[in-house]
Amino acid sequence: PAAPQRIVSASASHTEILYALGAGSRVVATDQFSNFPPEAAATPKLDAFNLGVESAAAFGPDLVVLSYDPGDLRAGLGALGIPTLLFVPPLTLDEAYGQMRALGAATGLEAEAEALVTGIQEEVSRLVASVPARGVPLTYYYELDPTLYTLTSATFVGGLLGLLGLENIADPADSAGTGYPQLSAEFVLAADPDLVLLADTRCCGQSPETVASRPGWDALGAVAGGRVVSLDDDVASRWGPRLVDLMAAVAGAMAAVGEP
Repeated sequence: PAAPQRIVSASASHTEILYALGAGSRVVATDQFSNFPPEAAATPKLDAFNLGVESAAAFGPDLVVLSYDPGDLRAGLGALGIPTLLFVPPLTLDEAYGQMRALGAATGLEAEAEALVTGIQEEVSRLVASVPARGVPLTYYYELDPTLYTLTSATFVGGLLGLLGLENIADPADSAGTGYPQLSAEFVLAADPDLVLLADTRCCGQSPETVASRPGWDALGAVAGGRVVSLDDDVASRWGPRLVDLMAAVAGAMAAVGEP
């Protein structure tokens, strides 16, 4: 069959992958979170969480990419003869690479997908090798929002940071096994992580300054030592080509930490 020429992407991570593969000119609509690259931000927008068959079909797509299916969307599009790809959030780098390859296969860009994966693999290896070896691993607290929701090593991002040799303070706190526990301020203060990584800078206006102003948090070594790292929320939550940007930001912060 001919490669799709009118793609609707209702998933920001997959939008980024499609553009990285060189299929951006075929993307006719994206979801409201697809804001990168700039060309993707300029496409007509659909509501990823309330995407109806009619609104997706209105763009005349020959492929719809989803990371969420409310239950009847895929079936409804299928009834109209519109192919869909549904990807669940990956838990590992290999799963993310698999999604990149699957998008490459679906768009007739297998060689481009292979080159993309190889480039990311090489950059990840370079970043992992760039981190100075330490006798004791650095610990970190990763903030998803100011109510202290965080993630553990069992998540995709936690796995990336584990590759860099970091230890996650939240791992013992995830009694429910969700991968996304909510911590108390007392827990974070007692753990005194070497690094505080803020993935809530855009959504929630958090910064090294706001963290330092929280009651008691000025006592944290990471605050006193200037080791509160502002991340881009989007880069910190997507599994497209920019995952290396997240790893690079954290690896840079690690390199700046002196030996104990």
